[in-house]
Amino acid sequence: MIRLSIPLRQALARLSLPVLIAAAFGTIMLGKADALLAERARTVLADALAPFYAAFAEPARAVRDAVLDAQELLEIREENYRLRDENERLRRWQAAALALEAENALLRRQLAFIPERAPAYLTARVVADGGGVYARAVLLAMPPEVQLRRGQIALDERGFVGRVTEVGSRSARVLLATDINSRIPVTLEGSRARAMMVGTNGARPRLQHWAEGSRPEEGERIVTSAEGIGFPAGLPVGVVRWTEAGVAEVELFARLDRLDVVRLFDFGLGGILPPEAIARPEPRGRR
Repeated sequence: MIRLSIPLRQALARLSLPVLIAAAFGTIMLGKADALLAERARTVLADALAPFYAAFAEPARAVRDAVLDAQELLEIREENYRLRDENERLRRWQAAALALEAENALLRRQLAFIPERAPAYLTARVVADGGGVYARAVLLAMPPEVQLRRGQIALDERGFVGRVTEVGSRSARVLLATDINSRIPVTLEGSRARAMMVGTNGARPRLQHWAEGSRPEEGERIVTSAEGIGFPAGLPVGVVRWTEAGVAEVELFARLDRLDVVRLFDFGLGGILPPEAIARPEPRGRR
């Protein structure tokens, strides 16, 4: 082993940086002077290093796959724990639902209950979301042989959407629950109190005119009320959400921003008057 003196080592250490800079500068100048030679050199170097890259890539890929598999296993374990808890809750709810169903059937037999007729419905596709005279409404395409009428209830797979307000020969317009002209009588499922859901042209309608002493609770379910003749009772609408400003709003079950197909139910109710049926005040005589 060759031993270098301390002054020589210090001189080499001082010269290493200038030598590296000069080599880098020379390489740059050589690449600028002869681009073909530089390209050939890069190609030869890449060909020489490719087997080493390939040899190191396989272990790196294996380690990466192993880490991903471990992460997926941990996620699957957490998912299994969550699914077990949900299955346990669902089994308890199933037992409660079966008990309530049996009790309900028994009470109906004792009361000689006559079940209501199942409403007729048809399915229509949303073709446009232009409101026309309304800010929040959708247009449905209907074949000419299908007969619709104003006042029919529109629902999606989640809950209440709105009501049919205009009917043409090949189309129908549905006024959404979020429109400022929408007024829906609703019931708070927890307290059975009545209220009015009023559209705001925003994503969430407001809840108004509930009875004194029956303040809506956060997260309480809202269903339609049979007040008047406009709506059947019990259609799912949404849940109560209180804003920071202390305003009670309704987070709708229906996805009004992603409406594609709706079902139109005919409950045989009215509630939407034609324009000619609206009483107009007569002009006052001059005194």
